[in-house]
Amino acid sequence: MNNFKKLMLFALTALLGNFSAKADEGMWMIHAIDAALEKKMQERGLELSAGEIYNADAPGAAVADAVVSMEFGCTGSIISDNGLLITNHHCAYGDVHKLSTPDHNYLEEGFWAMRSDEEVNIKGKKVYFLKKVLDVTDEVNQMKAGADMEGKPMGMRKLSYQLETKYSNETGLEAWLASMWDGSKYYMALYEVYGDIRLVAAPPVSSAAFGGDIDNWEWPQHKCDFAMYRVYTAPDGSPAGYSKDNVPMKPKAKLNISLDGYKAGDYTMIIGYPGSTNRYSNSYEVNFYETLRHPICNTLRGKQMEIIKGWMDRDPEIRLKYSDYFFSLSNVQELYSGEVDCLGRFDVVEKKEVIEKELQEWIEASPERKERWGNLLNDLKTKYLAVETPERNINFYRETVVRGTRVSRICSKLNSFRTTVMTSQGMTPKKLFELKDGPDPAETEFSRTFTFRGKDYGKQIDAMLKEYEGIDLRVEKDLFHYAVGQFYENVEKAFWGEYHKEIFEKNGGDCEKIAAEVWNNSFMADTERFDRFISEEHTLDDYLGDPLFRFLQEVRITVFNDATSAAEGEVSRTTLNKEYTHALYQMRLDKGIVQYPDANSTMRITYGTVGGYEPYDGVICDWKTTPAGILEKYNPYDYDFKLSDRQYLLYRKGDWGKWGFGSDSSLMYVNFLTDNDITGGNSGSPVLNSRGELIGLAFDGNKESLSSDVWCENGYNKCVCVDIRFVLWTLDRYAGMTRIIEELGL
Repeated sequence: MNNFKKLMLFALTALLGNFSAKADEGMWMIHAIDAALEKKMQERGLELSAGEIYNADAPGAAVADAVVSMEFGCTGSIISDNGLLITNHHCAYGDVHKLSTPDHNYLEEGFWAMRSDEEVNIKGKKVYFLKKVLDVTDEVNQMKAGADMEGKPMGMRKLSYQLETKYSNETGLEAWLASMWDGSKYYMALYEVYGDIRLVAAPPVSSAAFGGDIDNWEWPQHKCDFAMYRVYTAPDGSPAGYSKDNVPMKPKAKLNISLDGYKAGDYTMIIGYPGSTNRYSNSYEVNFYETLRHPICNTLRGKQMEIIKGWMDRDPEIRLKYSDYFFSLSNVQELYSGEVDCLGRFDVVEKKEVIEKELQEWIEASPERKERWGNLLNDLKTKYLAVETPERNINFYRETVVRGTRVSRICSKLNSFRTTVMTSQGMTPKKLFELKDGPDPAETEFSRTFTFRGKDYGKQIDAMLKEYEGIDLRVEKDLFHYAVGQFYENVEKAFWGEYHKEIFEKNGGDCEKIAAEVWNNSFMADTERFDRFISEEHTLDDYLGDPLFRFLQEVRITVFNDATSAAEGEVSRTTLNKEYTHALYQMRLDKGIVQYPDANSTMRITYGTVGGYEPYDGVICDWKTTPAGILEKYNPYDYDFKLSDRQYLLYRKGDWGKWGFGSDSSLMYVNFLTDNDITGGNSGSPVLNSRGELIGLAFDGNKESLSSDVWCENGYNKCVCVDIRFVLWTLDRYAGMTRIIEELGL
């Protein structure tokens, strides 16, 4: 090999960052870092002890004390002595959206509290600090055994209520019971909860979400996906609801920020609250998602997104109204689409079958195990085949009638309001419509008149009116027309309600005519008609007889669930899936295989390294992106790739100041890759170096990682992170928030 070839090989190795090295899969329970796991982490580069990461019983603070759950949907971390909290922008998206108006669109302008009195309280928002985790398995098993002896089996809901109440009363903390491995182990997590959370900073979407849905789940990415809040307390430092007298929190711990950066092969760890995984799933369950549920969802939501985006691109006011809804819709649709692709590409069903073969052999080796689980796999196969037809119907129903429009939410709220009104009049709430027998006579006798505006029924009316104000009827009309066509085309007639059958026959099966008749005759389909209708006196039946309400509410989800239950028989798939988890857990325990439970919104730690990867044969991906990539993607005519003039000029100038690095500070990283094992709920999690210092925030996965709910594919699962130096540059040079830079001691 000549010197040139050697040099090129060295450069290629540095570029990849040893992408082929085996990643250490696992979302490990934070309180269960034993000596073996600690050793493995230290072998990968960790410079801390397990006790420095989490130690609820020792004096002082550990790294995990600075990490919080944001209502178990995202993760955040404390980074200053005054309660400053950092997370992802997409975790704050809903809050920023609610604060935005056509005159002050903070999604597009950014939100910057230049003074402390400009920090805005987010009503109802809470953050949870984990104080301790207790193993309560023995206590739970004793309670369940006692209940069984009394002939009163205790379900998880009752069990949780009793134990959480007990531990909350004893500790003064909020207690959450978590089941691991479907009831093989139980842990009680104790939290200190703070309820005065104020928004401090959020960049515009042109920075935080640059590339939009096109770049979502992709690599390379160039997003500055961060937002900042501040935690406030009562003057004495205790948790408190919002008050103007509250003061910034003095936290027990904060994360130190590292400006030293990182390189390929460097150790990383992520602490956060991953929401859920299903890695103990069996091959039949995985096949069900791959071939039935997800394809239905992907097809319908993809078309819904196309309809909404068409309107959003035409009208800025519609974009503002629908941006949060579209964001949620697209995130799920792209996730499921990617999951279907990855399940097939990585042969996950076949790999699960290999595990099941090993499991069956282990079961057969013991008479006791054979008696309990001998027919388990065959029973699972039989169940999943039996429910294919009802499940296909229920999923098309959900994605058209239940979730296909936002106006369906108004009808749901109207249905809840109906129950409230009837209860207030001393009547027993029952279903207004039955599939066979028509309206209940007792209910149709209810004829007292009222108006929404003339009688105060509290929050339910306000919620319905607010929902109506938040939609655009042009968008909803198109979504409804699409939903009607898909409903009739894919949901079997046996599942239609009487009104669905009636209007289908009346219009000769023409779905466009059906949709037009329903829509044009509904008081909800016209703003003036809606305003006039709710201002006049009507009986409750006048509201519930509205054709749009009837179409969207006549058949209830319970009808479909009953059909699925009938197909399953006495033993449900849920029960068999749990038994499969128990069997797999016991086999691995018996064989001494180290294992972690599925994610369930409890605090976890995952470790790995910085590095690139090879997504496809002949395609090599670097492990970092730079601002040059932003300029390469920039397109002033594409909303997802637009920049403001100020952003464009700053990126072109490339003056990174003290946030840059290299011999002349001319370098800046935007996003980088690690092989940390994460999932939903980890958004906003701190990415830490070997010393436990903050180097970035986790915000996404790559497309090749989207089977990770049920299978972690070595070499392909990547975590996409935003560099903390790019965040600080944005705060400093773009937003001019010097007060925050000073607060951070930087």
